[in-house]
Amino acid sequence: MVRHLGAAAVVAAACLVAAACSGTDTANQDTSTPTTTQPGSEPLRIAMITHEAPGDSFWSLIRRGAQDAADKDGVELQYASDIQGPNQAKLVTEAVQGGVDGIAVTLARPDQMADAVSGAVAAGVPVVAFNAGIDDWRDQGAIGYFGQDEFVAGRAVGARLAGEGARKAICVIQDQGHVALESRCAGVRDGFTTGTVEVVNVTGTDPQSVRAAIATKLRTDPQIDRVVTLGAPVALTAVDAVHDAASTATVVTFDTNADLVAAIKNGTVAWAVDQQPYLQGYLAVDALWLYHTDKAVIGGGHPTLTGPAFVDATNIDTIAEYANNGTR
Repeated sequence: MVRHLGAAAVVAAACLVAAACSGTDTANQDTSTPTTTQPGSEPLRIAMITHEAPGDSFWSLIRRGAQDAADKDGVELQYASDIQGPNQAKLVTEAVQGGVDGIAVTLARPDQMADAVSGAVAAGVPVVAFNAGIDDWRDQGAIGYFGQDEFVAGRAVGARLAGEGARKAICVIQDQGHVALESRCAGVRDGFTTGTVEVVNVTGTDPQSVRAAIATKLRTDPQIDRVVTLGAPVALTAVDAVHDAASTATVVTFDTNADLVAAIKNGTVAWAVDQQPYLQGYLAVDALWLYHTDKAVIGGGHPTLTGPAFVDATNIDTIAEYANNGTR
């Protein structure tokens, strides 16, 4: 289990590794200029292409880590996103056509991304995967993967629920068909040996419908004593839904942001699983830079795990310090 890493520790860890070795209208694109470049040469151009959903603050942590790595390495970072798999795949193809030197990509819908990613590799563009696609990155030709094993993380959540004496949980998937989210709920079910888990699919981009769906489920079945959400914004919405339903269910979640950290501090959310998105973004960019400068490959053909780590009342004060800095 990866322990807490602050921003300085992340940079140090990356340096040690080097020494040892939604529809089209939701697209989000920008280009950031590096603060340093190699004298007499053009900076490497790295594209980061994700399945970011509009309004999900999780991705600001990914981007903060990626940009910090780009600034350190003198890399020009280009960011683009689309929640729809075919549109995300198109962004990959466009990045290759634009002549980028490397691509960091999420594989939330690997089947829809396979041709574009394989095409990038065939064109000689090194690719790393991160955040989603732990079962598919090798087959698509990526040189590394940075994230957590979502089934393993889910199983840890299920075991914790069992240890707490929970009996009935719902697992709320905010993006149906997203392989990482599906794996989380499957893992929760596998680890929750003392009770049952029911999956509830919602539309994460519509918070009001999410709130209504969770509240309705809780009113319908008052035996539900845990609400497991798969993202910090959904967790905060679930807190409101529990209140609406006059339920006694406890909300727990995967992933954090500054507001979620505050919710753990005040007790409205019991705990969270942190996959360290800042670290994922940082390592994805740094890995491509290392590959170009030294043909170094982080992980040795295995995924580099950034989680799971639990955030709860025992360590929340420490985590809060880094959340305020925008890295947790």
